[in-house]
Amino acid sequence: MASKAQRTPTGLKIAANLFVIVWLILAAFPFLWTFWGSFKVELDFFSIADWTNALTGKNTEAAYGSSFTGAGYHGAWVQEEFWRAVINTFIVCFFVVLTSLTIGTLGGYALSRSGFRYTFWLLIIALIFRAMPPVTLVAGYLLPFFEWNLWGILPTTIIVLVAINQPFTLWMLHSFFQNIPKELDESAKVDGCTQFQAFRHVIVPVMWPGVITTGLFSFLLAYNDFAVTSMLLSESNRTMVPEIAAFLGTTYTEGNVMFAVAAVVSATAPLFVLVMFFQRQIVSGLTAGAVKG
Repeated sequence: MASKAQRTPTGLKIAANLFVIVWLILAAFPFLWTFWGSFKVELDFFSIADWTNALTGKNTEAAYGSSFTGAGYHGAWVQEEFWRAVINTFIVCFFVVLTSLTIGTLGGYALSRSGFRYTFWLLIIALIFRAMPPVTLVAGYLLPFFEWNLWGILPTTIIVLVAINQPFTLWMLHSFFQNIPKELDESAKVDGCTQFQAFRHVIVPVMWPGVITTGLFSFLLAYNDFAVTSMLLSESNRTMVPEIAAFLGTTYTEGNVMFAVAAVVSATAPLFVLVMFFQRQIVSGLTAGAVKG
């Protein structure tokens, strides 16, 4: 049995549990409220006269005979073909993550095992480029893309997102590789492995949680990007975030807010599933990257 000194006071337990519950409610409320409102009409969810209409669905029931309706989802997915933007998004994310991790793992491993002085300065230069606003980098790509007739397609956007994301990936993976003792490389070579075989069969399996963590951050950068995708993609090749913004309309065109609300819920749900599926690897990877040695 735990001694009295080791026991947590009952009051502290209650306070800690209450804090966690309140924090979860506050953190989850925006998504839950948006999810609830996605089944209403605009007059209910954005009611100025009576905010309780968002709860009761008074106007929704008058229009559709029920306090809930899937009109927003039908309009977004069927009428406006939001599924095209979903496909484009996952194509962009897949190739951004694949390219970033391939270059990042090889580059991070090489820099972590390099004894040259320029290694530090290469990482500093990469950090400077990562700190620059993405819009300033995109502006430099626009002229050649227009001249070579490459604007508006997915491959050009993938290239730019990889260029923007690569310094971060390089830094993250470099720190993970530094935490792996060089003796593992030497032991693998003694057993007959080449440098690349030691990297592939010994080093990568050890730091796999770090690769997953870095890959997830790369995925989120491409998944949530608006500045790059909105400037480089044509209307037919839009990803989800620019397409959601288009649902809202402009000063010249009328939009449909409920299409945007339904699309936001559709775009957010996969992130919850992804994080829940890789939660152990993420925590393990972040812990490994935070502790040196």
